[in-house]
Amino acid sequence: MRHRRLRALSLALAAMLTAPPAMADAVLDYVGTYIWSRDEASFGGFSGLEIGPDGRSFHALTDRAHLYWGRIERDDRGIVRGMAVAGRANLRDSKGQPLPPGYTGDSEGLAIGPDGRIHVSFEGLNRVAAYDGPDAPATPLPSLPKLPGIGTNSGLEALAIADDGTLIAIPERSGAEERPFPVLRFDGAWSEHARIRRDARWLVVGADFGPDGWLYVLERDFRGILGFASRVRRMQLTPGVVQQDEILLETRPLQYDNLEGIAVWDDGIGIRLTMISDDNFLFVQRTEIVEYRLREDQAAAMRN
Repeated sequence: MRHRRLRALSLALAAMLTAPPAMADAVLDYVGTYIWSRDEASFGGFSGLEIGPDGRSFHALTDRAHLYWGRIERDDRGIVRGMAVAGRANLRDSKGQPLPPGYTGDSEGLAIGPDGRIHVSFEGLNRVAAYDGPDAPATPLPSLPKLPGIGTNSGLEALAIADDGTLIAIPERSGAEERPFPVLRFDGAWSEHARIRRDARWLVVGADFGPDGWLYVLERDFRGILGFASRVRRMQLTPGVVQQDEILLETRPLQYDNLEGIAVWDDGIGIRLTMISDDNFLFVQRTEIVEYRLREDQAAAMRN
């Protein structure tokens, strides 16, 4: 009986800390889509994206341990018209050896701090590493705590760095559809910072802190022959509590390809969200750059 009461209490607490998403006080307006292609073996499988404050510089991470960087070519309206690659690097291990694709080189999450240091999360051999530059050897961060649901292809999928340098990581899976996703924080060691609500089949694939201080989370639902659906949520994180969890966007299956990376930045008019798709190195898929702009809901603004 005592165990049942403790379980009921823990479930109630989890429900309080991961309340259902609220009606969003903002909406996302579609800006545009650009199909990016290059004729080289390492191109594809993009899982992480960072956009500079100017909206033009970029870093894009593949899931085979390759990092691309360069400039985004935009027209007068700010719509993407090209991707000019300035460099490409095969990420390295701590001994300076290039990482092969597969178990040790399955790179997924990308976050670049205010100091320019690059952080990458890996599945397979689950870990987070820091790089002083694209060609530098890896500096492994301390070992991760044991998490439910962590497996060979379901490790830390999302990384994000706040303006104060706080690094957070979220796994792709939580271990059960009714179990919230743990949000890990790195402060010399990893610890659980909060938990975010999981909705059935939706899995975390990307995250970024916006210039407004909100955490934006990209989620995916794979629906077999119907393709991929994507969802964007935003929330405010405080230790142990998630506040104002809002769903901003939910796409139709096949509306876009397999969106996996997200970057949030200020385009001078408002907050813009840039997402990139993972084509799984398959000719039937493609690499898409998809952009939306955040617009605060006028009715919500009048209420406030």
